[in-house]
Amino acid sequence: MTMATDIERYSSEQLELARKLGTSTLYEATGLTTCATDIAIRPVWAGASVAGPAYPLECSPGDNLAIHIALEKAPRGSILVVSTGGYVAGYWGEVLTVAAETAGLVGLVIDGGVRDIAAMTARRFPVFTRGIAMRGTIKAHAPSVGKPISFTGTPVASGDLVVADDDGVLVIPAAYVAMTLFNGEARANKEAVMMEALKQGKSTLELMGLTSWRQD
Repeated sequence: MTMATDIERYSSEQLELARKLGTSTLYEATGLTTCATDIAIRPVWAGASVAGPAYPLECSPGDNLAIHIALEKAPRGSILVVSTGGYVAGYWGEVLTVAAETAGLVGLVIDGGVRDIAAMTARRFPVFTRGIAMRGTIKAHAPSVGKPISFTGTPVASGDLVVADDDGVLVIPAAYVAMTLFNGEARANKEAVMMEALKQGKSTLELMGLTSWRQD
């Protein structure tokens, strides 16, 4: 058996900052247009949020063998990012959730489907998916495990930073992470100042330099 190892690409402070800033702020801070995944990928339970290094894999339609292999190969602390070509079936459920927790994985992003929703919600395991399906899968093929993939049109390589919350799922290329966190924090600080100004009675037109659009 190949034992997964801890992943240390990002510090705990970086991951906590990424979660705190959230996907919407970080998306604007990246300056990229290809890092946001399909808006149809949604959290299983409200309030779910997670940040961690990506571990990408690809499943054949209706076949989850690649996921089982990834549970042995993915580094601890990583998030599985699973492409299925949009085929919705129950690729993941309570059994795989428990296995993932034991393996030290921190979340799942999948463009297929999942089941056993009540159990995942009770365990508070962050899962982001295209749909819910009771129909199970076979275990016969594993097209790609740990190699770069296209996830709903977004490039994903092992170690890219995944941030997911109620607003969606963002994949930040590893080379852009430090810059994005820096820009994101600056953006959040600027918005905090704006919030205080709004409480003092300033308008968004004034604060954003849009007063030329005021109607007489």
